[in-house]
Amino acid sequence: MTPPPDLTVLVHRDKELMAHAAAARLITAITDAQSGGGSASVVLTGGRNGNGLLAALAASPARDAVDWGHLELWWGDERFLPEGHPDRNHTQARAALLDAVPLDPRRVHPMPASDGPHGNDPEAAAVAYAAELAADPAPFDVLLLGVGPDTHVASLFPGHPAVRVTDRTVTAVREAPKPPPTRISLTLPAIRSAREVWLLAAGGDKAEAAATALATDDAERAPASAARGARTVWLLDEAAAAGLPVAA
Repeated sequence: MTPPPDLTVLVHRDKELMAHAAAARLITAITDAQSGGGSASVVLTGGRNGNGLLAALAASPARDAVDWGHLELWWGDERFLPEGHPDRNHTQARAALLDAVPLDPRRVHPMPASDGPHGNDPEAAAVAYAAELAADPAPFDVLLLGVGPDTHVASLFPGHPAVRVTDRTVTAVREAPKPPPTRISLTLPAIRSAREVWLLAAGGDKAEAAATALATDDAERAPASAARGARTVWLLDEAAAAGLPVAA
């Protein structure tokens, strides 16, 4: 498959350099979106690479260039667990960055927890998050996604029914192949509405996934292959890029 012209692949020496380069790139994207007094909208991802990016951003002296009070933060997926659970992406993001910067709490939009107002009902929680998204129709400026070794992104796994959802922006995910089995996720149409989608993959265990996703457009087989925005950027370290046919 020939990559579309709006797709860029960037390869860094190691995961630490990748995290710091991605953080610098994100600061630039946010400040560009905010130029002229506007706001920016970013979708966060969890996992080791997503949290590594946030930690690198927290450590960057350039972070003060961001107008944190005019930043809308969303999540691409969430483990449907109680509020404050250490495995929740929101909890991990707070520890990595969010508690250290002056965000406006009204602009931080975590996905509902299993002990929240919707109770232990992920379908109702997904509907509520979709309504929250619809109330703020500004497009995502940057949507971050970690790529799993099986090519999953957000909580959209190969062959899982959630990959095929096209009639809503947020879906409940039950019986996920990776624990915990119950989750909430943006759908592919929601992901594809972003101005920029950045896919993060570091480590040799991601090499096959990156090579597969960049060589196909089969969402059922490789959900990461269908995770595209108006512009799409793959951010890899050398280990994750080892299976690519041509060095980028």
